[in-house]
Amino acid sequence: MPDTLDRYERSILKLLQEDCSRSTAEIAEAVGLSASPCWRRIDRMEREGIITRRVALVDRQKIGMNAQIFAQVKLNAHGRAHLDEFSAAIRGFPEVLECYVLMGPVDFMLRIVTRDIEAYERFFFDKLSKLPGVQEINSTMALSEIKATTAVPV
Repeated sequence: MPDTLDRYERSILKLLQEDCSRSTAEIAEAVGLSASPCWRRIDRMEREGIITRRVALVDRQKIGMNAQIFAQVKLNAHGRAHLDEFSAAIRGFPEVLECYVLMGPVDFMLRIVTRDIEAYERFFFDKLSKLPGVQEINSTMALSEIKATTAVPV
């Protein structure tokens, strides 16, 4: 896919990742195109799934979500047979912002946000640890954030 993007498209992607509320005319001017070809490039990248969606990013702490926890989840042998069920349950938990399947000693890595550690404790005992097949959960609370970005280098 990288070979299919020209310098204009790469510049468009950089600008959209910085601020997707910019108008097509503003983006076109910044990258040196007229509005119509710029719009066609954006439209093509959306249709091809290069641009998956446009969202507003929320500062979690400003809305009271002060705890950020990384949880490593290991399933037992029986639990691995129900990966789809586990994955569906995780998708239904709004506290889980990201979930990755891993290779190695654990099966999943979750990024979880809650109001505070007490809220995480409730989530842990009432939801996460009750999922079928969960053998072990190791949780690590983040103290501070050094870097967080959604921008992919293009």
